[in-house]
Amino acid sequence: MSFWVYILRCADGSYYTGHTDDLDRCIAQHQYGEIPGYTHDRRPVELMFAETFTDRIDALERERQVKDWSRKKKEALLRGAWDELSEAARSRPRVSTSLDAGSNRTEGKGGLKSPPPVIVLVRPQLGENIGKAARAMLNFGLTEMRLVAPRDGWPNPDAGPSAAGADIVLEHATVFETLADAVADCAHVYATTVRKRGVTKPVMTPEEAARTIHQAEGRSALVFGPERSGLETEDVALARTILTVPINPEFGSLNLAQAVILCAYEWSKGVSLDQPTVTDLGLPAPQDELEGMIQQFDALLEKSGYFFPPARAAATRRTLRNLLTKPGWNSLEVRTLRGVLSTLGNPRQR
Repeated sequence: MSFWVYILRCADGSYYTGHTDDLDRCIAQHQYGEIPGYTHDRRPVELMFAETFTDRIDALERERQVKDWSRKKKEALLRGAWDELSEAARSRPRVSTSLDAGSNRTEGKGGLKSPPPVIVLVRPQLGENIGKAARAMLNFGLTEMRLVAPRDGWPNPDAGPSAAGADIVLEHATVFETLADAVADCAHVYATTVRKRGVTKPVMTPEEAARTIHQAEGRSALVFGPERSGLETEDVALARTILTVPINPEFGSLNLAQAVILCAYEWSKGVSLDQPTVTDLGLPAPQDELEGMIQQFDALLEKSGYFFPPARAAATRRTLRNLLTKPGWNSLEVRTLRGVLSTLGNPRQR
């Protein structure tokens, strides 16, 4: 059986990379909008590149690799410009992860470094859920995943697409036969469960556990159970602490990735991660600028006969002033609105 990695050029000029075991049928489905997602609203599409493999794992690996390429590098591939491809590979900036020595570590007791926690998935059932958990981890700076007896073995071809680019987590995931083996090097083990399962241990929320992990010496592990039933009593008994969240008692079911992202997010609060770009809203406008805008409003409304009846004019003006002073107008916003008012007061022919 053959598998293909392909690149489509969409109607808007962008590129889409995918893999399939039936190239002709897959391209037709993209062309006729039968595949929801990126290409659906960017038709027609044109096949620009296809590469064949005899093993699905190799095809998935190639797809992940090409998806991560820049537009320039993809176009070099389409042209067959191998020198440009090689140069782009050499010049690609190195991405630092917690797999690098000393990265993403926080100060613990006595000035020692507290390493990021490892995420341990016990007997995970679906490759898609492993991929989604990897994505949740990398969103918040965690990269070390350990798998205990995954039901469908490892590597799992269904994990890659669900990881949505979190390849470094999957590539370095390690497999263990037992939970005890997986956490043997960890001094602090947290079992995630909504039930204590008859085991008497300290109970923490993800926020409390994150603070403890940042202050602790030695490695910490966050342990998650299989999708259907969660951790068994024997798994919880192996941990030092139970980690749970306040949850609706009538519906206490979190999927695996949701549980991982809750814990990873709380841990991430203690490290320096890049924040999304924040737009500078500008300083608030001085009072005289705001007052000028209010007076301009008042003059235009007076001219149009808005303040009627006259006995209500004062109250209406107060309401208008309250309305206009509620937003935190900056100078640009005030000037823009005054330009609008000037145009309304003195309409020009276009």
